[in-house]
Amino acid sequence: MAVLLPSRRRASSRPIGPLAAALLVAALALGLGVSRLLAASSDSRQEAEHAAAAATSDAKTEGQGAEPEEHGLPRNAVEIARPLGFPITNSMVVSWVVALGLIVFAQLATRNMKQVPDGAQNFLEWLVSALYGLLEGIIGRHLTQRTFWFFATIFIFIITANWFGLIPGVGTIGWGHPGAHGFKIDQPLLRGANADLNLTLAMAIVFFALWIYWALREVGLKGVAHELFGAKGETEGFMKVVMVVVFFAAGCLEVISILFRPVSLSFRLYGNIFAGENMLETMARLVPGLGWLLPIPFYFMELLVGLVQALVFMLLTAVFTLLICQHEEEAPVAAHDE
Repeated sequence: MAVLLPSRRRASSRPIGPLAAALLVAALALGLGVSRLLAASSDSRQEAEHAAAAATSDAKTEGQGAEPEEHGLPRNAVEIARPLGFPITNSMVVSWVVALGLIVFAQLATRNMKQVPDGAQNFLEWLVSALYGLLEGIIGRHLTQRTFWFFATIFIFIITANWFGLIPGVGTIGWGHPGAHGFKIDQPLLRGANADLNLTLAMAIVFFALWIYWALREVGLKGVAHELFGAKGETEGFMKVVMVVVFFAAGCLEVISILFRPVSLSFRLYGNIFAGENMLETMARLVPGLGWLLPIPFYFMELLVGLVQALVFMLLTAVFTLLICQHEEEAPVAAHDE
C-alpha cells in the first residue's frame, strides 16, 4: 500500500539527497584527516607490534612448538593502500561505499516524484516521515524543522553502515597466511565502518560543531551562558547569593561534561560495533566445522544492536540540542502547538 505523506513532510524529504551528501562528505573528510594525523604513530606502533609478535612466535616455535593463533578483529583499521602518500584503510572503503550507496539511492528515489508514491520513493518517504514524527515529539516542531536534516542523515548512515558490516565477506576476505587452524586473514579488505574510532569520532565532532552553531543561533551567547551558569528559581537575600555560587559550580561541571560528549558518543558506538564483530568471529571459530551455523543467532542480535545504536546516537544528539536550545518562556505555547 502506498503511503501518501502530508505536503509539509513531502517537502522536507526533497533536500535529503544533497544535504546527506554534504554531511557525509564533511564527516568522511574529517575522518580522513584524523586518520592521516594518526597514520605515522599507528604505522610505527604496528611495526613494533609485528616485530615483537614475530620474535615471540619464533621463540615459542623453537622452544615449545607451534601454539594456537589468536583470532579477532584488530583494534585499528588496516591500511590497504597509500596512493600519493595518503593512507586508505579498509574501514574507509566501507564508509565510502555506504555513503555512495545512500546518495545514489536517494537520488533514484526522488528523481521522478509521484503524487502517490511507490517503490523506493514510498520507502524513503515512510522512513523520513517516521523519523520526522519521532523527532518532532521529542524536540518540538521548531527545532525539528531546523535540525532534521542532520539527525535523519546520521541515523540512516549509521544503521546502514552497521548492517553493511554484517554482510558475509566483510572482515573475512583479504590477505593472510595459512595457519594451524586454517587460513588466517591478516589484512581484511573490508571492515565495518563504525568499528573504526576515526569515523565515530568524526561524526561526534561534526555534531559538536553543529551543536555550538544551533545553540548560538537559537538563544545567543548570553542565553547559552545563562543556561549553563545562570541561577534558576526565585530566591532573595543570602539564599540568592548561595544559589548563584551553586549554579556557577554546576555550570563548570556541565561544561566539562559537554566537552566529553564527543568522546562518549564516539566510544559508545565504536565499542558496541567492534565488540559485536569480534563476537561473530569468535563464534565462527568456536567449533570447527560449525562456523557457518553458530553465528546465525548472533547475526539477528547484531541486526538489533545496529538499529539500537543508530537510534541511541540520533536521540542523544537530539536531546543534547534540545537542552541547550529550548526557550523556557515559549514552553506553554509549544505545548499547545499542533
